[in-house]
Amino acid sequence: MQTQPASVKEKEFRVKSVTPPPELGSAIAHAIKSGNQVVLRAVGAGAINQAVKAIPIAQSFVSSFGTKLIEEITFFRSKTPEGEILGIAIRVMGT
Repeated sequence: MQTQPASVKEKEFRVKSVTPPPELGSAIAHAIKSGNQVVLRAVGAGAINQAVKAIPIAQSFVSSFGTKLIEEITFFRSKTPEGEILGIAIRVMGT
């Protein structure tokens, strides 16, 4: 696992099933262009689908700057009043 330099900031986006992929892709691209890493957190099939669709949209935006995106996918657990939920976290980094 890579460690990030102290100067790199992390932006977190919580993705819902109704999140528009073009808007999320644009936000990812803007954060990457600004030198940040992005973490997308999604729970449920619909939300994960929207997050995954946003990544190639973001890639199309940053490719004009010669940047490629790298993704690292992990699970995360979150506690709610109803119990514990499991979700997907996608870390997006620019190279």
